[in-house]
Amino acid sequence: MRIRKIGYIVLGGVGVGLGAVGAVLPLMPAFPFLLLAAFCFARSSERLDRWFKGTKLYKENLESFVQGKGMTKKTKVRIMVTVTLLMSIGFVMMHAVPVGRIVLGCVWVFHILYFCFGVRTIPADG
Repeated sequence: MRIRKIGYIVLGGVGVGLGAVGAVLPLMPAFPFLLLAAFCFARSSERLDRWFKGTKLYKENLESFVQGKGMTKKTKVRIMVTVTLLMSIGFVMMHAVPVGRIVLGCVWVFHILYFCFGVRTIPADG
């Protein structure tokens, strides 16, 4: 049990680190890494969970989504553009693997549909 807790803490720390980098770099998405960190910290330690939920990173990127409210249009567009750019690089590199292109294309379509229709858009504050 202790090994699992340590694993969650390490994975949560990696998620926070990559999420922080993703918040600064436009081509790296922060959202999935911060979601990973929230998941891991919630399962590892109440103290780490409280700390993470108090950070600016969490409040600006995840809080409204986790509470079931949705995401701002700006956040949704940023995530969709980033994923589209990264997936298009993979798509171009798979020129010799048609099945890979089909799978990547399907994942991209479902991703766009999910963010357009599955995640509610909320007004931006301020």
